[in-house]
Amino acid sequence: MEDFAIEMLGITKAFPGVVANDDVTLRVRDNEVHAILGENGAGKSTLMSILFGLYQADSGTIKIRGKEVLITDPNHATRLGIGMVHQHFKLVHNYTVTENIILGSEPRNRFGNIDIKSAEKRVAELSRLYGLDVDPRSTIDSISVGMQQRVEILKILYRNADILIFDEPTAVLTPQEIDELMKIFARLKQEGKTIILITHKLREIKQAASRCTVLRRGKVIGTVNVADATESEMASMMVGRDVKFSVDKAVCNPGKVVLEIKDLTVRNNRGLQAVKNLSLSVRSGEILGIAGVDGNGQSELVEALTGLRPAEKGTILVNGKDITKTSIRERIGAGIGHIPEDRHKHGLVLDFRLDENLILKTYRSKNYAKPFGVLDPKPIRENAERLIAMFDIRAGQGPATKAKSMSGGNQQKAIIAREIDLSPDLLVISQPTRGLDVGAIENIHKRIVEERDKGRAILLVSFELDEIMALCDRIAAISKGEITGIIDQSDAEEHEIGAMMAGIQKTTPKAASV
Repeated sequence: MEDFAIEMLGITKAFPGVVANDDVTLRVRDNEVHAILGENGAGKSTLMSILFGLYQADSGTIKIRGKEVLITDPNHATRLGIGMVHQHFKLVHNYTVTENIILGSEPRNRFGNIDIKSAEKRVAELSRLYGLDVDPRSTIDSISVGMQQRVEILKILYRNADILIFDEPTAVLTPQEIDELMKIFARLKQEGKTIILITHKLREIKQAASRCTVLRRGKVIGTVNVADATESEMASMMVGRDVKFSVDKAVCNPGKVVLEIKDLTVRNNRGLQAVKNLSLSVRSGEILGIAGVDGNGQSELVEALTGLRPAEKGTILVNGKDITKTSIRERIGAGIGHIPEDRHKHGLVLDFRLDENLILKTYRSKNYAKPFGVLDPKPIRENAERLIAMFDIRAGQGPATKAKSMSGGNQQKAIIAREIDLSPDLLVISQPTRGLDVGAIENIHKRIVEERDKGRAILLVSFELDEIMALCDRIAAISKGEITGIIDQSDAEEHEIGAMMAGIQKTTPKAASV
C-alpha cells in the first residue's frame, strides 16, 4: 500500500445547472508536487475548495494520511495542516505583511495585547527558511504582486500547514517571478511539504510536478507521470482534441494609422511619472505588441488610452481625432475596445448576470432599450446565448449566471466576447489569456488574428514574451515608461527583446521608426 497524504474518493459536487465534480477520485502521495490540470470550468478549484472546507461535497469521502475526515470549514482544514493560496489573494492592503499573516491567529503577550514584535520575528525566520525574502513590516499596497503571493504562502506556513494548495499561482506573475516560485516549490518539497498545484500551464507542470491528474468537464480523465507525458499529450487529455501551440497567421497588410500617441506622459498612483514622453502609432490591419516586465508603465499607458487615467501631457489621436481629454463613453463611441488587465476591477460587474455584463457598453442602443430607457430582456438574452456559443463560455445557468460565480477563465472569455463583438477600429488588449487554458488560448489567439485581418488596429500588452512573439507584427519594448526599441516580428530575437526590456536602447533606423 502506498502512503497517500490525501485521498479524495468519489467526490461529487453540483451547483444549479452544472455538476462541477462528477465522481472524482484524487490520490496525492506524501511529499510530492501533484498538478491538477483542466480547462477553465473543469472543476479544479471546486475540488480543492472542498478539500479546504469552503464547500462540502454532495457525496464522497476524504482521507488525510489514511484517516477519514469531514472538513466542515477552512479553520478545520487549517487544524488538519491544510493551507490554500487562492488565485485572487485575500489580503488587507493597508495592513503590514505581518498583520496580514497573523490575522485570526494573533499572538498575545501576558497583558492580552497583540505581540507584534514576536510575530514579526517569526515571519522573518520563516521568510529566511524558505527563501521568500519578504519584509515583515512592509504594507501590502507597497509591494509587488509576486511579493503579495509570497505573503499568502507565509500565511499558511505560519499556521504550520504541511499540505499546500496553490490555485493558478502564476496567473498574475511575471516570467521572473514564476521562475522564483518554482524554486520556492523545490524548497518547500525539501522541507517535507506536500503541494497540490492547480494550473493550466503545461510548461510549469513539466518544471515542478511529478504527477498530474487531468479533469475535463468535472470528470477525471486520468493521472500521468509528468516525466513520461509530453505537453501535447497532456493538452489533448485536457481539451479532448489535438491542440496547436503555434499561431497561424498570414503576413499583415497594414493600412492607415488608427492610433497615434505623441509625447505622452502619465503619472501613477504615487504621483510619479510612469509613462515618459512616449510616442507610438498603430495601423489598421496590424498587431503592435508592448513587451516589458510588469510595472514599467504598461498599465498606466493602457489606462490613459482608455480613459481610466488622465494624461499629464501629450496627445492621443484615434483616426485623426484628439481623444486625450474625452470621457470613457466618448472613447467607446470613437471606436476603442478594451480588454483590461484586471477583469474584476475594470472588466465586469461581478454581481450582474452574464447577459447584463455582455451589454455593458451597448445597453443604450435601440437593440436592447425600449422607450423611456427600459431594458428589453429578450434581445439581451439572445445576444448572450449567441456569444456564449461563439466563445464557448461555460456558465452553469446560461445568460442568467452571476459573473462572480463563473471561473476566472470564463469571466475572461466573456470580456473578450463583448469587446470583439463591438467591432472597434482599435482594440487595446492587456493580458488577454491570463488564467486561460491552452484550448482557450488557441481560440483567443485565433480571434485576435481574425480581428487584425478584418482591418482592426490592435495594441497588445502581455507579460508573456512567447505570446508577444507569436501574435504580433511589430514589437515595442518598454522599460521605465519609455519605448526602448521597435522591431518587426520577422526580425525579432528573444535575447534582443529581453535586452530592450532591461532598458538597453535599440537605435537602428528600423527601431526608431514608429
